[in-house]
Amino acid sequence: MNPIDHNRAVVATREEIEPEAEPTRSGPIGWVQKMYERHPAQVLIVVSELALIAFFSLVSPYFLDLGNISVLLLDASVYILLALGLTFVIATGGIDLTPGFGMALTGVITALVMTNVGGPMWLAITAGVIGGILAGVALGTVNGFLVAKLNMQPMVATLAMMLVAWGAALSITGTASIPLNDYRAFLELGNGKTFGLTNAIYLCILAAIVAHVLLKHTLIGRYALAMGSNEEATRLSGVNVQRWKWRVYALAGMFTGLAGVLMASRLASGKPDVGQSYEMYAIAAAVLGGASLRGGKASVFGSVIGAILIATIRNGAVHMGVSDQSQKILLGVVVLVAVYLDVRRPAQEKA
Repeated sequence: MNPIDHNRAVVATREEIEPEAEPTRSGPIGWVQKMYERHPAQVLIVVSELALIAFFSLVSPYFLDLGNISVLLLDASVYILLALGLTFVIATGGIDLTPGFGMALTGVITALVMTNVGGPMWLAITAGVIGGILAGVALGTVNGFLVAKLNMQPMVATLAMMLVAWGAALSITGTASIPLNDYRAFLELGNGKTFGLTNAIYLCILAAIVAHVLLKHTLIGRYALAMGSNEEATRLSGVNVQRWKWRVYALAGMFTGLAGVLMASRLASGKPDVGQSYEMYAIAAAVLGGASLRGGKASVFGSVIGAILIATIRNGAVHMGVSDQSQKILLGVVVLVAVYLDVRRPAQEKA
């Protein structure tokens, strides 16, 4: 066989063995296909949220009412803020169980500072908000010290700090709430509306934008993802892993402080007994949105949609007349599904 015939035979054989590449679809379907290939978890959770909205709107004619949507987003706002902080922690491969009762503690600190600062109303409100946020940062800093400096297991360390935060909130208030009814300007944050939507959602949009920039375009986000992917390699590359992990937990505490401020405004008081199980909902929101409990992967957009999805389930369950006890069972199943999907992702990526 001459060389030309041989080459033709090789080409013919390759054409028989190698299937033709599937043509890329154009239009909306093609765009969705490309997005799914790049961000499967985020696409799936958006589709799930749209399916839930469609289902609950058929079950209840009031579900899509603007007033109900505003209530749903108000409920989601606290989950969103907590999930944003956990997005960074989970990206490192760690976990934080303090957001729930940490939110209660920071809300109490907000109310305590606000009601004890003299002077004009604006000064008291400003001091209270700053005090609540700084309390969250302090809580996160302690978490970071225990995990990064003392090398404690994150779940054990933050579980202990969760109990400390809860006990501190109860001790400061004597188990009673600190009323904030006189601070009407502050209450507008959690109860007021602009263009028909709760003001809290605008705070969440701003917080999400900041979180996205931090995660994708700053060192703290890049190092968090790098530590989660391979902490030892990150250390060998010259990154001070201990210092940056400490900062990640402090950042998560800041978002917890924001959530505490928002909750205090929403409830018009600093309540020491709020926040139970909120950390689990926030973890589920982040994981459903694409964050991996093994670290190295996280998505701010996914965490936000995950938080809205959980609030949608709670809101829709109320419209269906589902009891509070049954809602907890349902949300527990959601947490299990989130963890299961996280377990399945590596296998799907290797396939």
